[in-house]
Amino acid sequence: MSHAPALLVIAHGSRDPRHAATVHALVGRARALRPGLRVETAFLDFNTPTVGQALSSLYLSGVREVVALPLLLTRAFHAKSDIPAALAESSARLPGLSVRVADVLGPSPLLLSALDRRLAEAGFTPADRATTAVVLASAGSTDPEAIAAIAETAREWRRTGWCAVRPAFASAALPRTEDAVRALRAEGFARVAVAPYVIAPGRLPDRIAAGAGAAGADVVAGVLGASPELARLLLHRYDASAATTSASLPALTA
Repeated sequence: MSHAPALLVIAHGSRDPRHAATVHALVGRARALRPGLRVETAFLDFNTPTVGQALSSLYLSGVREVVALPLLLTRAFHAKSDIPAALAESSARLPGLSVRVADVLGPSPLLLSALDRRLAEAGFTPADRATTAVVLASAGSTDPEAIAAIAETAREWRRTGWCAVRPAFASAALPRTEDAVRALRAEGFARVAVAPYVIAPGRLPDRIAAGAGAAGADVVAGVLGASPELARLLLHRYDASAATTSASLPALTA
């Protein structure tokens, strides 16, 4: 019997049923890659189980070590506040439970590979990179660290051969997706693609697609979804956290 810490993947949650379905598909893919590892899912809002319910279920089954993995692309409010608070509150009621918090998913070369996969599925070939400008469209945040991370991801992706990559946001920050598409057109780029930098479908990804369509983008890729790259990334983040020796709960209230 394995004594490795269990992996608890914590997603945001959504009223849109496609969100939870995508999260479960992604977690299932990660589970299949690591037979014997206990992998469970929790949601911050709208869906169940909640973080408290998931931790209680793990605890009652005998689990005493957990790696909590935020299913987030950047460190913004949910990663800095909501998830630590939920973990601290729940763990306080479960004596002897050790919870370590893994890093968020971004940045990572695997995310760039997943973006490339979605554009390839939309019809792009490696030869198209030199003649295509891309809008990297994220959900958006008011957190400067998150905005900077998206900008850095765009710069890193640009270095893989795309003739231009510009960040855009569905909410909370500018530019909007449609404005970024129009700006690239105004700069003379004849072919513009939009790549949603979001994990699961929902209201904001739909807003990205609508903005791309309104501005006349040539192609809109799918969300990152349950891609093999994201499944591998979940396990990479788990391994890095599980390898540490210090529990992170004391830092949750810092």
